[in-house]
Amino acid sequence: MNPVRKKRLFIILGILAGVGIAVGLALSALQQNINLFYTPTQIAAGEAPKDTRIRAGGMVKEGSVSRSADSLDVQFVVTDFAKDVTIRYRGILPDLFREGQGIVALGRVNGEGVLVADEVLAKHDENYMPPEVTKALKDSGKLPAGAMGSAESKQ
Repeated sequence: MNPVRKKRLFIILGILAGVGIAVGLALSALQQNINLFYTPTQIAAGEAPKDTRIRAGGMVKEGSVSRSADSLDVQFVVTDFAKDVTIRYRGILPDLFREGQGIVALGRVNGEGVLVADEVLAKHDENYMPPEVTKALKDSGKLPAGAMGSAESKQ
């Protein structure tokens, strides 16, 4: 192999290695930012990964909210009317958070099967329910009358 061809081969191999490294780093960064949605049934069945940030949602079970008297700790149960999951949260809940309403919580499932949330999102009007929660409730056949997801509420 003559020196010109050898030089071109090294340049092409260097470019391919650089592109490969760049693609690998981009995929790694994207993978860390993905928050998959899980229903209470999936979490109770152990389908949700432990110690990985996920989104979970459903209806806040009536009578399940318990607040700590001396801190911002809150514990409540979210249900899809098939299974229930306990959620622990430290912070100020959204103004629209209440029992019997749809929520989405972002956090990690611990070894006890409890979701330790770092963010809780509540619905923004009477008819809105997060699309993932609507789908999960439809799949379980327990969607409350008048509840609809974002695509349906815009019509």
